[in-house]
Amino acid sequence: MLTLRVWRAELFDPLKYVSETSRLPVETFDWGTLQWLCNGRLFRGAQQTVGLCHIKPGCRNQLHYHPNCEEVLHLLAGTGQHSFEDDTIELRPGMTLRIPLGVTHNLANTGTETLVCLISFNTGKRETVFIEALSENEN
Repeated sequence: MLTLRVWRAELFDPLKYVSETSRLPVETFDWGTLQWLCNGRLFRGAQQTVGLCHIKPGCRNQLHYHPNCEEVLHLLAGTGQHSFEDDTIELRPGMTLRIPLGVTHNLANTGTETLVCLISFNTGKRETVFIEALSENEN
């Protein structure tokens, strides 16, 4: 048994499982930013995707759905209105929303400060299908 522990300790490098936001890329859009903290590209073999989403006041992301995973969104700051198929849900800090696989959705910032949310997906290879393209004048 001791031999197995030594062998595992030699193969296991915990730093392969750590990311630091200051060293990770940020995807920038007219409406805000996405920063991926964990996914299959950042961590080989990752079975989850986790990220931070920032949406500017008065802006929204594109209407979309995920054909291969569900999403969990936790609002950290700001206020927003989340579309959920044909309904909308008002969100405020501390609220968590589960979006099942295939449900069309998007998030609009209805407040005066930047909206910040933690988003998580149950796969390391999140897929997104966009229902609409935002025009340059539309956020």
